Amino acid sequence: MMVRIHMKFILFIASMLSSIGLFSSCSNNYQPKTDKKFEFRNMTEANQDIPNTNDTLEIATLGAGCFWCVEAVFQSLKGVYKVQSGYSGGNVKNPSYKEVCTGRTGHVEVVQVTFNPQVISFAQLLEVFFGTHDPTTLNRQGADEGTQYRSAIFYHSDEQKRLGELAIKAANESGNWSDPIVTEVTAFSNFYPAEDYHDNYYNLNEEQPYCRAVITPKMDKFKKKFAELLK
Repeated sequence: MMVRIHMKFILFIASMLSSIGLFSSCSNNYQPKTDKKFEFRNMTEANQDIPNTNDTLEIATLGAGCFWCVEAVFQSLKGVYKVQSGYSGGNVKNPSYKEVCTGRTGHVEVVQVTFNPQVISFAQLLEVFFGTHDPTTLNRQGADEGTQYRSAIFYHSDEQKRLGELAIKAANESGNWSDPIVTEVTAFSNFYPAEDYHDNYYNLNEEQPYCRAVITPKMDKFKKKFAELLK
């Protein structure tokens, strides 16, 4: 029987591989088909009928691979007040990280983003979402493989659903990807916070081999690409 090895569990291997430049995960080596920035937020249709929220905060729940990477990205955005790593979309209550990593719980590693739509819109969050992971690989991001790493938007309102579907259409038409987008757009049903040691993971463990080899290069690219959205 084949045993699936998860790189995040075997960090000493990560250290060895990173030292010789071979360690790759969390889509670190992913390169889009073109260098053109996917600017969904600039589409007129994406921004229509957005209500006056009077600074009421909203929540977005997004899965884009390893939540250590995704958390670090969304924490850096202006208008974002909280980013919580956790698990969504599955049928197991209060799952552990170990259970989710088996790929048998149905859950996705997600981040739940609390944001001010007066400062950053859901459409802009989706631009960052599609610009920082590969939405064309089914149940995989780089070397991280399994249903828990699938690309997913769990919408909290009809408007989020509409914008999610519109973003996928725009992404498919952008020419940035050779393959079709496989991101799922699903109604939000549950969220279970991840264990405490996952919180603020990159900022607290920046020198850890996985972070140095995978997340730091990804963050460097992200900050250059989305400089106008950073805090």
